[in-house]
Amino acid sequence: MRIHVSFIDRVGITQEVLALLGGRNLNLDAVEMVPPNVYIDAPTLSAAVLDELREALFKVRGVQAVTVVDILPGQRRRLQLDALLAAMSDPVLAVDGHGRVLLANPALIALCGREPEGETLGELFAEPGLHQALLDQHFRLPLREVKLNGQALLLDAAPISETADSGQLAGALLTLYEPSRIGARLAALHHDHAEGFDSLLGDSTPIRTLKARAQRVATLDAPLLIHGETGTGKELVARACHALSPRHSAPFLALNCAALPESLAESELFGYAPGAFTGAQRGGKPGLLELANQGTVFLDEIGEMSPYLQAKLLRFLSDGTFRRVGGDREERVNVRIISATHRDLERMVAEGEFREDLFYRLNVLNLEVPPLRERGQDIVLLARHFMQQACAQIQRTQCRLTPETYPALLGNRWPGNVRQLQNVIFRAAAICESNLVQIDDLDIASTAVAQQTGGEVGSLEAAVSTFEKGLLEKLYASHPSTRQLAARLQTSHSAIATRLRKYGIKGNR
Repeated sequence: MRIHVSFIDRVGITQEVLALLGGRNLNLDAVEMVPPNVYIDAPTLSAAVLDELREALFKVRGVQAVTVVDILPGQRRRLQLDALLAAMSDPVLAVDGHGRVLLANPALIALCGREPEGETLGELFAEPGLHQALLDQHFRLPLREVKLNGQALLLDAAPISETADSGQLAGALLTLYEPSRIGARLAALHHDHAEGFDSLLGDSTPIRTLKARAQRVATLDAPLLIHGETGTGKELVARACHALSPRHSAPFLALNCAALPESLAESELFGYAPGAFTGAQRGGKPGLLELANQGTVFLDEIGEMSPYLQAKLLRFLSDGTFRRVGGDREERVNVRIISATHRDLERMVAEGEFREDLFYRLNVLNLEVPPLRERGQDIVLLARHFMQQACAQIQRTQCRLTPETYPALLGNRWPGNVRQLQNVIFRAAAICESNLVQIDDLDIASTAVAQQTGGEVGSLEAAVSTFEKGLLEKLYASHPSTRQLAARLQTSHSAIATRLRKYGIKGNR
């Protein structure tokens, strides 16, 4: 049995709690201390002993709650980390500050044919001087070629500090890429769903205004900058503009400037020349600009592009020429650049974080994609559409949103915009036990104020408080612990405890 004890953080309380456990000769598999909380995994703890232990713990001054949990936080994090590493197709390993392997994902273990935990980088890679070079440079080396088990690979190192503000090095995360597969990260946007502006669902005034302006700029063969919050559908707008342009029969290729380190992003965008590095494809490899000749290249998150790549892209926009990585021959292509960002590029230019000349080259034409909160008329329409998609994807009978869900959908601020709405609907389709999706299935109740109805509302704060209290009272009955309720509402345990005290909500015990 695993239990969670929460308490007021005072001197000596932790020792008192552990002394009560020790006095009962319990076999403890794990104890996690996260003051003011302690989590205990005690396999031999029975229900009868738990009742007696809970009574004793509540006599300790400052103990607030004793609840049973399904898993300890550290155990949950380890399972999540293992799942995340297993899902990564690229070989990845974590090392400590001395270059000794702490963790490797299944892809790396399969590549080297053994579990490398405990080995140094010098023992793992057949690369003289690599280990010392990484230590000397604090794991801040440019993309470089290495060999592992006789295979040529590209190594990218990301240093890890103890804290965000600390310069103290805790180790690094190393990722390996096969040179011949760099191009596999190209996002060739060919889809089997609606192309053009039919893919932009909605009939609200903001979306109709966007469509009307986009249809005008789509046919103009000049760089286009699309601005909008994360998750608003900037990529859909870019694809729709390409589909309506004279270049519609040529490729549409995309690169996320925030997703790759500088060296890989350069290789993918500009390609590499023959012999640029060992293991490279014979004859080199073209990048997006060559592959999309006569078509469109979409640069997402352009605000994250490094200064070096900004300069190289500026030159291409100026005269249509560039050089492959490691090459000395000028390449010339005819490509339209569409870029997108959620950042304020004008502010970045003023603060010296983005090249002014590049900004004006990219911002010849521009579009603003409205956030979902300004498209209230479209929210239910989109939710129904995503529900149909989700049910088809997971192969279940079509579900229907009940009218009771509409106020919650309309009242949510949707900070993640359309992408967040799609994720919420997908989760609802996956967990809903019936074919009627209720408000509790939507996982947004904690932010939906629109359910508050009836009577005069004096202020927004009062409306939010009234809604919040009613929601907590309702959910606390089926989630009778602060931790369960925090998990249900996707917030912290301490935040829930504070709100329960604020509204005077008490459990059944």
